Amino acid sequence: MRAETGAGARLLALGRAELTLLGRNKTALYMMLVIPVMLAIAMKQTLVGTNSPGMGLSVAAALLPATLGYVLLFGIYSNMTGAYVARREELVLKRLRTGELRDLEILAGTALPAVVLGLAQCVLLVLLGGMVLKDGLPKAPHLLIAGVLIGAVVVVAFAAVSSALARTTEAAQLVVLPLMMLSLGGSGMVVPLDALPDLLGSLLELLPLSPVMALIRVGWTGGAGTGEILKHLAVGLVWAGIAVFAVQRWFRWEPRR
Repeated sequence: MRAETGAGARLLALGRAELTLLGRNKTALYMMLVIPVMLAIAMKQTLVGTNSPGMGLSVAAALLPATLGYVLLFGIYSNMTGAYVARREELVLKRLRTGELRDLEILAGTALPAVVLGLAQCVLLVLLGGMVLKDGLPKAPHLLIAGVLIGAVVVVAFAAVSSALARTTEAAQLVVLPLMMLSLGGSGMVVPLDALPDLLGSLLELLPLSPVMALIRVGWTGGAGTGEILKHLAVGLVWAGIAVFAVQRWFRWEPRR
């Protein structure tokens, strides 16, 4: 009798297959590797053209956390929503469930290449961005890492949930827009929430990616109090739990026909 393959080997095998498909998808690679950098360049030109980037932040402290947020949204969330829809409609997910792979392994293995590439891109952006903008390395890297990791879990889970709303890969490009627009405009990527009126800022702090962006920015600048950090961690973990529960409740394995 053939021995059962270990969970790690199954994840790597599925991840390699997904990496091959990702390499053939020029649109997905463009969204992942080019769009975040283009947005960062456009944002830098805007910040340099003003006297103050906002709330006393340097250009690097305002720009680099936003760039990591762009990677999470465009590199992981948008790509993974389309990938889950495509695998579902092509019956790939249904076939995978008949083998050794468990449901969580299928979802994680499908997301593995995009997440690994996204995290590698974040590391590269932090190192190169800090040198180019002469702002040095993050003051509290452990908080920045925590923010990026929580953000990766949240966006992958929301991608799985969002895929249930789309019948085709073309429709997937539309269902991602609400969360993307809400996060770009209200999670502190472009404008730090501290620069907004108190009541509005407090409400926007409850958005899914707001605690992620807060942790990334605090990790870059340092100087936050323990209570503030714990609040951001708690809200971020709550959103991660909600997103994972939503996947278990609403993710669709069968084609929407």
